[in-house]
Amino acid sequence: MRLPAILFCVLWSAVSAENSDDYELMYVNLDNEIDNGIHPTEDPTLCDCSREHTEWDKLFIMLENSQMREGMLLQATDDVLRGELQRLRAELDRLANSLGRPCAPAAAAEAKPARALEELLQASRDASRRLARLEDAQAQRREEAGRALAAMLQELQQMRADLRAVQGWVARRWLPAGCETAILFPMRSKKIFGSVHPMMPMKLESFSACMWIKATEVLNKTILFSYGTKRNPYEIQLYLSYRSTVLVVGGEANKLVADTVIPLGRWTHLCGTWNSEKGRLSLWVSGKLAASSIEMAAGHIVSEGGILQVGQEKNGCCVGGGFDETLAFSGRLTGFNIWDRVLSHEEIRDAGGAESCHIRGNVVGWGVTEIQPHGGAQYVS
Repeated sequence: MRLPAILFCVLWSAVSAENSDDYELMYVNLDNEIDNGIHPTEDPTLCDCSREHTEWDKLFIMLENSQMREGMLLQATDDVLRGELQRLRAELDRLANSLGRPCAPAAAAEAKPARALEELLQASRDASRRLARLEDAQAQRREEAGRALAAMLQELQQMRADLRAVQGWVARRWLPAGCETAILFPMRSKKIFGSVHPMMPMKLESFSACMWIKATEVLNKTILFSYGTKRNPYEIQLYLSYRSTVLVVGGEANKLVADTVIPLGRWTHLCGTWNSEKGRLSLWVSGKLAASSIEMAAGHIVSEGGILQVGQEKNGCCVGGGFDETLAFSGRLTGFNIWDRVLSHEEIRDAGGAESCHIRGNVVGWGVTEIQPHGGAQYVS
């Protein structure tokens, strides 16, 4: 509204000045006076500037002031118009931009929350569906895992039973300590035994005797090995009873009893040692000292020329006869060795170690000394 008002004022001023009678009269009077020949009598340049202005001076001054005011008014009008036009152009640009995107900000402002809410609801529904599928899959996997675990448990139980059966079979069949053969005594019989032929005379002032045995059954006296002469049928004996292992040197008066129960059906390593000088008698079971005593047949010397056998004892009536089946051994025997000295603790452990069948005594050496089976006894591998 300001721009039309200013334009109207300017135009009205110009029209008023052009139509004013005074303005016209002024120009008419001026022309008349010049035409009447009125001339100044003095040089205008030497006029007294301090004198009062004439009508002409005032007229020219008024004219100059009018032109100056007109120029200033035109300049102000031009500035005002330029500013108003710039502001109007800016308003028109904003209006055009607004009209070019009708209700866009409001629509976008309203659409964004709606889209976000819709996406959130859709994501929630998708998550619910996925969670339901996961729960179903987890329940199914649990059922499958339960069935698989039950089947595995049953299979493990069957495997354990099979393993026990195999272990039992191996325990009945295997040979210990690298041994390749053993002598089988299938039953108790007075005709079943093994005769041993030593590599040197059995005149001994000390000895160590070791063997592996696996007994099928043990009675009150079950002979593992024995050596006797006509004078003394019980020079050396190693036998088992129900709850003990017994070593005898020089007769029943020199008997060492170890309260050790030998398990049936399992290989066990036994060693007996004796020294005449102090009469020390010792029994070792599975590499451990089970019993020891001194003053047992001290000063005694085992006589040569007797009979050495495994699985039976000679009763002294005759060679090869007079056996008692209640004294016979039933089971398996291997790794039988005799030395003419007392082995150390370390040597006894080695004699019952993983390679004990490769260790051989100098009186009887398993695998090199002849041991002849009789009756139903036989070598097995």
